[in-house]
Amino acid sequence: MASQVKHLKPGTVIENFRITQSLGGGGFSIVYLAEELESGNEYVIKEYMPARLARREYDRTIIPKSNDCVLAFQKGRMMFFQEASTLATLQHDNIVNVRSFFRANNTVYMALYYEAGVNLQEIISKQKGGLAEQFLLTILPPMIEGLKAIHDRGYLHLDIKPGNIHIRNGDRPLLLDFGAVHQRQLSRQDQIGHVTSRGYSPPEQYRKNGYMGPWTDIYALGATVYTCMAGSPPPPANERHDDDTIRHAVTAFRRHYSRTLLEAVDWALEIDQELRPQNLEAFRQALPKLENLDKCTGTGFWGRFNIKSARTR
Repeated sequence: MASQVKHLKPGTVIENFRITQSLGGGGFSIVYLAEELESGNEYVIKEYMPARLARREYDRTIIPKSNDCVLAFQKGRMMFFQEASTLATLQHDNIVNVRSFFRANNTVYMALYYEAGVNLQEIISKQKGGLAEQFLLTILPPMIEGLKAIHDRGYLHLDIKPGNIHIRNGDRPLLLDFGAVHQRQLSRQDQIGHVTSRGYSPPEQYRKNGYMGPWTDIYALGATVYTCMAGSPPPPANERHDDDTIRHAVTAFRRHYSRTLLEAVDWALEIDQELRPQNLEAFRQALPKLENLDKCTGTGFWGRFNIKSARTR
């Protein structure tokens, strides 16, 4: 008989890890904090568990909810395993690193190195936007470096958004959740469907045969910076395509940020993919330099932002 228990209980041992607590998760996975049995070191364990498609049995096994869900469940499990395999090959200081990945309970798990910090979406929610330009120009270059490492290997992230960016102590960003990562295809005919994130995915990501490339991730990166300023994401790109009601950054936030930064954000958010920066180096060159910040606009609307203020306000 099936139970309605969604999460693994604290104390559960899988592979060589003991679950200590659940950290939540999205529609396709559950995230836990765990300790390695031999070393006692803490790791984050990510479990493939699509709530819409599957349920957990009393013996912890995850099975499709019905025969109609079997193919979708299996395809998702394969993509999750692909995510783990991809991440294991992408060693970079600004990309979450995989310790190991394994199969158990009829599903797939990955063990990720744990680093203290705070989610960028949490920062935005607490501050209601208006994050300092100094903070933005501190986290953007390493984010671009991490994303460039992905692009240089022939992959696209395809799900850049505040919720997938972890800010460690010292304002060091870490790109998370590579569940949508795919190899860049060489032709439009080779493109396959992808997940979308409202406000962050560009028009080509909504189209079945949309032609995606570095410019696709650049749109999402621009939307992320826009959200840091506005406190909420820009209108969904599929709606903008029909009736563009976006408040362009260069006018909406001109009192609080340098024009150079605002123009770069608006460039990244162009609806026409051919009008956006075509690669990350072009976008990086369009950004103002942190050392020139005082000449532009001071330290931004809220002043200097740091991890401590995010936890105490």
